[in-house]
Amino acid sequence: MTKGNLDKSKLPSRHVTEGPARAPHRSYFYAMGLNDEEIHQPFVGVATCWNEAAPCNIALNRQAQSVKLGVKHANGTPREFTTITVTDGIAMGHEGMRSSLASRDAIADTVELTMRGHCYDALVGLAGCDKSLPGMMMAMVRLNVPSVFIYGGSILPGRLDGKDITVQDVFEAVGQHQAGNMTDEMLAIIERVACPSAGACGGQFTANTMACVSEAIGLALPNSSGAPAPYESRDQYGVASGEAVMKLLELGIRARDIVTRKSLENAARVVACTGGSTNAGLHLPAIAHEAGIDFDLFDVCDIFKDTPYFVDMKPGGQYVAKDLYEAGGVPVVMKELRKIGLIHEDCITATGRTMGEELDLITREADGKVIHAAATPITETGGVVGLKGNLAPEGAIVKVAGMAPEQQVFTGPARVFECEEDAFEAVRSRAYKEGEVIVIRNEGPRGGPGMREMLATTSALSGQGMGKKVALITDGRFSGATRGFCVGHVGPEAAVGGPIGLLKDGDMITINAITGELSVALSDEELEARRKLWAGPRDTIYATGALWKYAQLVGPAVKGAVTHPGGKHEKHVYADI
Repeated sequence: MTKGNLDKSKLPSRHVTEGPARAPHRSYFYAMGLNDEEIHQPFVGVATCWNEAAPCNIALNRQAQSVKLGVKHANGTPREFTTITVTDGIAMGHEGMRSSLASRDAIADTVELTMRGHCYDALVGLAGCDKSLPGMMMAMVRLNVPSVFIYGGSILPGRLDGKDITVQDVFEAVGQHQAGNMTDEMLAIIERVACPSAGACGGQFTANTMACVSEAIGLALPNSSGAPAPYESRDQYGVASGEAVMKLLELGIRARDIVTRKSLENAARVVACTGGSTNAGLHLPAIAHEAGIDFDLFDVCDIFKDTPYFVDMKPGGQYVAKDLYEAGGVPVVMKELRKIGLIHEDCITATGRTMGEELDLITREADGKVIHAAATPITETGGVVGLKGNLAPEGAIVKVAGMAPEQQVFTGPARVFECEEDAFEAVRSRAYKEGEVIVIRNEGPRGGPGMREMLATTSALSGQGMGKKVALITDGRFSGATRGFCVGHVGPEAAVGGPIGLLKDGDMITINAITGELSVALSDEELEARRKLWAGPRDTIYATGALWKYAQLVGPAVKGAVTHPGGKHEKHVYADI
């Protein structure tokens, strides 16, 4: 980029750098070592979710430095800042998980506030763990500045007895230990070798799913999500992302030019064909909401329904993110989708080129092992399925990747629990029966509050060898690492009087992932009679603080559990202030 190409009189940073009235502001920049030239260049926010909470975030600080180099190479002035992360692997299985989904919106809010407060012109966002990826992308679309997303990278797989293992195996080992099938010593070995490096969980869990989304939706550079976090080669993607955001600024390409209805559909295709996390059914609508695009859970699930599943990733399959990267990554996956006519090629990407132009550059082909040919998929329909019925009028979602068709239909009596802790204790003590449908309610966005994930409970079931012998439904969520017949996002949630809140032990529930049904064998009249006797939402201990505020604001899961009116209601766009 040639110096002086950008007219700063039309950029937000003019409010803090230009004219005599901004002398006090400029004095602060001189205090931080900026020179006159740097002060009058575009300001690029470089936002990271770095912290010492978990390995998924620990490498982001170093990677941000390479992004800043790229911005400087292209004659921009990078301004690094950090925001929070709540890491699901640490928050899982206790009260801390209530903070997880709320952190997604807090990340978007804090990035927005930082950008607004300091009048930055463009944004490069680095994120590593589950909610930080959609939170960062939501901020980009909300602000509508030129934006590039970059994933911090996945963890390397652990090795035990000649096989790759991930944190999923550790959670399931807890269930085996509870069942008396694993010694204390063996559990201690597994927990020590499962996570050998920096990076996010290695399977196609939520972090890697949303990393794939970042490429498919066009906000990240092609193949940038693939390289594991410890690889020094990730610095090249950082430098390129810094340079790319300056090119977008020059071309006038903003986040909403990239995130469109078509690009959201591309992203949903990639989630489906990789057997990605059900959490994508929550995050894609939330990203769409920021742009004022109607794209809810049902829209996502309609795409899942007719997308083949052909990328063999854990938890339903065999491989981890490192393997996908070595097989060619998301570009090869999208190239396969293009072959069967399931990609919108005219979507603009962070390179400034269209998705079709980017895919034209890809010479690699599916390896037939990690990435199968889309024309001969593992299964004909996606790895994630939407459900609807009298038990879920606002829908529900289930991951079926790796499950045979006969395993995708289940009818059984309800065993109802009022929260995850009660259910986990029942599983731990084997106080449930084969053939039952375990119901965990009061865990929705509002009722939880926070819509917790149920990985501890589902992993314990799998570890006990019962993952295929019972089903589980909840108005909460599941980790991307969950496997088994586990239905989440049941809406309306119990806290607002949804049917899941009216169930009793013994009610016969049918889950059919082939026809898309989630129903209970109760008449409308019986459900209405129970509703009249409903005592109202379960009281929680969160009567103050951030989670109280979240519960007051949060909307239904079907629309992404969002906390503000969104792009349709905005009266100005930040980038035009």
